[in-house]
Amino acid sequence: MNVEPVRQVGGMELQAGAMAQAHKHRQIQFVEDKQEFSRFPTKAGRRSLSRSISQSSTDSYSSAASYTDSSDDETSPRDKTQLNSKGTSDFCVKNIKQAEFGRREIEIAEQDMSALISLRKRAQGEKPLAGAKIVGCTHITAQTAVLIETLVALGAQCRWTACNIYSTQNEVAAALSEIGVAVFAWKGESEDDFWWCIDKCVNMEGWQPNMILDDGGDLTHWVYKKYPNVFKKIRGIVEESVTGVHRLYQLSKAGKLCVPAMNVNDSVTKQKFDNLYCCRESILDGLKRTTDVMFGGKQVVVCGYGEVGKGCTAALKAMGSIVYVTEIDPICALQACMDGFRVVKLNEVIRQVDVIITCTGNKNVVTRDQLDRMKNGSIVCNMGHSNTEIDVASLRTPELTWERVRSQVDHVIWPDGKRVILLAEGRLLNLSCSTVPTFVLSITATTQALALIELYNAPEGRYKQDVYLLPKKMDEYVASLHLPTFDAHLTELSDEQAKYLGLNKNGPFKPNYYRY
Repeated sequence: MNVEPVRQVGGMELQAGAMAQAHKHRQIQFVEDKQEFSRFPTKAGRRSLSRSISQSSTDSYSSAASYTDSSDDETSPRDKTQLNSKGTSDFCVKNIKQAEFGRREIEIAEQDMSALISLRKRAQGEKPLAGAKIVGCTHITAQTAVLIETLVALGAQCRWTACNIYSTQNEVAAALSEIGVAVFAWKGESEDDFWWCIDKCVNMEGWQPNMILDDGGDLTHWVYKKYPNVFKKIRGIVEESVTGVHRLYQLSKAGKLCVPAMNVNDSVTKQKFDNLYCCRESILDGLKRTTDVMFGGKQVVVCGYGEVGKGCTAALKAMGSIVYVTEIDPICALQACMDGFRVVKLNEVIRQVDVIITCTGNKNVVTRDQLDRMKNGSIVCNMGHSNTEIDVASLRTPELTWERVRSQVDHVIWPDGKRVILLAEGRLLNLSCSTVPTFVLSITATTQALALIELYNAPEGRYKQDVYLLPKKMDEYVASLHLPTFDAHLTELSDEQAKYLGLNKNGPFKPNYYRY
């Protein structure tokens, strides 16, 4: 399976040319499926890496499904000595006694992650990750636990920490620790705790990671800076976030990336499902939970019309809202117009709108001057990157009063009595104030698992020190695993039809440049 590295040049993706055919190698075949993966490691060198800490580590994330809360016990987990039922203590979680509750959460998640479970059953006989030592830094939720347990079933050893100081479901972390996964994470970590947990995952006597699964790039940064001898032996990095991928591309462009990396964030199954369909549902959930707002007739401006913006606008329009869109890209702006939305500058509607939602990945999209001109009772929230889109820092001034009215809901009060409702302090609304659909997370988790298998088993020379997109065949395979949930039946090409189109009957069915 040949994959072409993608490099950023002037904002455009250019294919760097097809990779040379790999030499013959042992094949791994899934039971009941013909998907194949090669099984030879890739050598990696080491170069310098500039320090850059992503803001993903401090984004607010509150799991609505969590039984436990960081306020239950004020004692730091670092000051406790805990043992699981097997008598081991290689973990640090809030309370190991919550493992039973966590197991129930995981079992609930498994019911809507049948595709990932199917992958587990098909591949576990071959153990395609046997010998893999994966260190992971992601949100630790019930859905992530299903992914981690799948990796273990496929032969991997895993050590895990949280990419976000607020995201961990404490009972799920306990459940994973109970079965022997070394988890170092709890909800409400301090910044010092965050880096301590990462270090405990990496720095284990007699255990050295050879794969990284990251969300935001902090783990990758830490391993390189603190453990360069470990980093140069890493076979591959799988990164799923916008922030982490952006940092990898910067390193690649500067010639400093010394490890093959897979860009999962820009895979079709991540972009079109996680970003679009997930946000289409979670935007309404987040707004309802926090404000009890009636959507019908409300004037809403959505800043940005990428996949996230498209999902948000579609949901709000369906609920009867009057939706405006702001855009910098003429192509996205034209799409918004053709979808029936009026494209405006934010200043043109700032005094009349009821809700502002940012979805750009940029910074200072909503400024203090614009917040000053919003009407009383307006809602401001972010569905885009980190907490940079709304200029929240400008609101922390003596003349403005902050009043916490609900969890993750603040009234910012002006001297004349005007109130603006700020959600999640400008951090991600759906991750902070609602839940994310488990089925969508199954798609993303399956993509991550396949990317790890591909990088770990790749023959020497297939992947250079660059950033790669997930092979099209894998994207299609992820989608095919999820179709049985809907009792969907694919039409098969005849030999004549396949020849006419110049396609293999089993795919891939679209070229890499195809835009879904």
